[in-house]
Amino acid sequence: MSSIFTEIQKRILVLDGAMGTMLQEFKFTEEDFRGERFKTHHIPLKGNNDLLSITQPEAVKSVHRKYLEAGADIIETNTFSGTTIAMADYDMEDLVYELNFESAKIAKEVADEFTAQNPDQPRFVAGSIGPTNRTASLSPDVNKPEYRAVTFDELRIAYKQQIEALIDGGSDVLLVETIFDTLNAKAAIFAIEEVKEEREIDIPIMVSGTITDASGRTLSGQTVEAFLISMSHIPLLSVGFNCALGAEQLKPYLKRLAHNTDFFTSAHPNAGLPNAFGEYDQSPKEMSDLIESYLKDELINIIGGCCGTSPAHIKAIADVAKNYKPRLLKELTTN
Repeated sequence: MSSIFTEIQKRILVLDGAMGTMLQEFKFTEEDFRGERFKTHHIPLKGNNDLLSITQPEAVKSVHRKYLEAGADIIETNTFSGTTIAMADYDMEDLVYELNFESAKIAKEVADEFTAQNPDQPRFVAGSIGPTNRTASLSPDVNKPEYRAVTFDELRIAYKQQIEALIDGGSDVLLVETIFDTLNAKAAIFAIEEVKEEREIDIPIMVSGTITDASGRTLSGQTVEAFLISMSHIPLLSVGFNCALGAEQLKPYLKRLAHNTDFFTSAHPNAGLPNAFGEYDQSPKEMSDLIESYLKDELINIIGGCCGTSPAHIKAIADVAKNYKPRLLKELTTN
């Protein structure tokens, strides 16, 4: 089977859209989240979307299938909160390996199905590694600026467990995404490198940060260039941005990123900015028109959607992306 590194040089690869947006459409109740297995769990489980890979696997599978039908080349595992740190909210730390393994297995099954139907367009699974709900750089208490809710080592250990399960389940690439604190991301990457060394394997790494507002910085205060420099010591498949901003607001930062890196670049913006009710109104056509400006300016190698994006958004983006060539890396253009 073709590697993702081969395919990314041939065309712009399309990443899927928002898993959470799609799962909300099922309107699952507390009972649905629990299933039979967790019927008597002592804490409410509604909202624990990662758990649905165990209690509602067919729903998760159907979301993957819709994104692949829309033209996605890469689908993300349903594991955004799949660490012991994030799962502590539900007292489900002991389920972390199983959650990640099952999520990767489900995604891989569907991806392989689509690759078999069209071997000329191989599909890949990105093991989604979210930022956790704690930050290693900042204090959650304004009165104690020196306090940290989590240490680098605690993050590394938690990420390592997630990473091992994502690889065992069949992930083709690991996606460290929605990075608001680079120190958290460094812990994840350190854990990936540990696993690679221990298992004597190589697996591509995608890194995607989050510019939180018009300041053009991550939550931990880094500019685009600082974020890039702090990530560039590791051989990455791609570096990019996702979440927080819509395609229009993200473009200037993406431009700065693309012009300063020799890695492939990625973006999966939100469907615009949220309205007063926290919903995303940007239509697939509006979003794909904005994304087209990325493609015209040759800023991108991997493009997809984050909050508020549906298969309709991804189809519109995929339809536009096939008309453009991917951004060429400096080293590839000089050879």
